[in-house]
Amino acid sequence: MRLRHIEVIQALLQTGHLGTAAEWLQLPVTEVESLLRDAESLLGFMLFSSVRGRLQATREARELQVEIAHVYEVLEPVQRLASSLKQYHAPPLRLVCTPPLAQQLLPQSIAALRRRLPDVPCSLLSQPTRDIVRSLLLRESDVGLSLHDPDHADIDCQVIAQGKLQLLAPHGWLQPKQKYISLQDLAGQSMVGLEGHDPLSPALDNKLHALRPAPVIHTRVQTHQMMRSMVEAGEGLAIVDPFTALGAKSAGLDACPLAPAVPISVYALTLKNGEPSPAAQALLDIVTEQAAAMLAN
Repeated sequence: MRLRHIEVIQALLQTGHLGTAAEWLQLPVTEVESLLRDAESLLGFMLFSSVRGRLQATREARELQVEIAHVYEVLEPVQRLASSLKQYHAPPLRLVCTPPLAQQLLPQSIAALRRRLPDVPCSLLSQPTRDIVRSLLLRESDVGLSLHDPDHADIDCQVIAQGKLQLLAPHGWLQPKQKYISLQDLAGQSMVGLEGHDPLSPALDNKLHALRPAPVIHTRVQTHQMMRSMVEAGEGLAIVDPFTALGAKSAGLDACPLAPAVPISVYALTLKNGEPSPAAQALLDIVTEQAAAMLAN
């Protein structure tokens, strides 16, 4: 069968009527009927029978319907790409960032970019920093955003915002309007730990382990967002990035910076010797503004 035959069969399966299917396909009824007969002739069996003025699918047509659905699943990305190529002369802006930034910072920034450049298509992925570097090196993405400097020879790393690590606690755990909390105040507390390759973890863990008594960590998770969920579930306190803390605070949890402060930066990652596209540069400008505003709050 040709693709046109499959389109006709799908339209008839959906509508059960030659006239309505013809309207869907923007074809004359006679051509739809001719394509149906041609498909049945090629297959060697009937696909529809007429029952009270409607076309009823045969058993064979219903079995084909499953595979026809798979065909349309494969065609969908092709159609999206074709639409993109038709509307835009430039490829989509491909962004990749660490999970905390994907949750809090990037949605607002992309919305602001959309207001400035309404026709620029964007794709956003959330990955750890080592995978962001790999994606940039393979030219699978255009811009990376991370809370860590990957220190890679082929990656240009620029600080675009700076903040402080925050303590996350259940509602009411901190004093009203408390501006900071001393690390010593965490001695003996139940806390949620961070698992994996977070560069801040070793230094922070050393400081916590030096407390007497040391905090009790029964659970370790992979991301700051998961730490927030654990605090919400009553698993203990957590130390998270300021963007995760902002989202948690708006949801009712307590948050405040540590004292002495533990700084954290937002890094823009691009390939060295590469020139960002106008859309990428516009986004970096917006992210810089948005991050500064969020961290100032």
